[in-house]
Amino acid sequence: MKFVVAIDGTASSGKSTTAKLLSKKLGFIHLDTGAMYRAVTYLLLGKQAEEASDDRLLRILRDSLLEFKIVSNALSINLDGKRLTDELRSPEVDNWVSPVSERGVVREYCVNRQREFGKDAKLVCEGRDIGSVVFPDAELKVFMKCDLAERVRRRKRELEEKGIRSGETEVKAGLVTRDRIDSGRELSPLIQVKDAMVVDTTDMTIDEQVKIIYDEVIKRMGNGPEAGR
Repeated sequence: MKFVVAIDGTASSGKSTTAKLLSKKLGFIHLDTGAMYRAVTYLLLGKQAEEASDDRLLRILRDSLLEFKIVSNALSINLDGKRLTDELRSPEVDNWVSPVSERGVVREYCVNRQREFGKDAKLVCEGRDIGSVVFPDAELKVFMKCDLAERVRRRKRELEEKGIRSGETEVKAGLVTRDRIDSGRELSPLIQVKDAMVVDTTDMTIDEQVKIIYDEVIKRMGNGPEAGR
């Protein structure tokens, strides 16, 4: 049985953590589409090609050894045989991932791969255009939002846990810029589709976020609490 949970929303609203825990609870594949764009950004930064022409971007993407695989129901990303993890969350990648993701060449490259993973699968995925573009026929679309001050607090804590010290003003500016680019870009902007289930995570715990979406999945699958397994 195919069932796609498409989660969209603003940066640091809790999408990635919620999607990861939800997929584990359901027994679904977790596809972190944001990590795919971060991987492309990391690749281009390494080649000083973040502002390259479309032709050069195509050549780099075609010739690179950037691999996306599902391992134990989760996305695993390798570049030149090395698994990418914390590198994808560096401040430099943070600063460039939105402008890189705006590029039509990059979006087509990533969306095609995302759709391949979604064929006949039970899948939870999150990003900015999952319900609007990648999986417009998803069985459940979710839009997550959160107050900016709370998002700043969460993002700052996340960076500190990785040993990266950033001031509140810097973190806030980065999120505001990311919001503006994500919502204002010409290709696949961040939007709340009409049929999305809206979840405001400002005053929610992670467990509460997961439960409210999990309950909706089970309701729509109509097969009881073991439906996702």
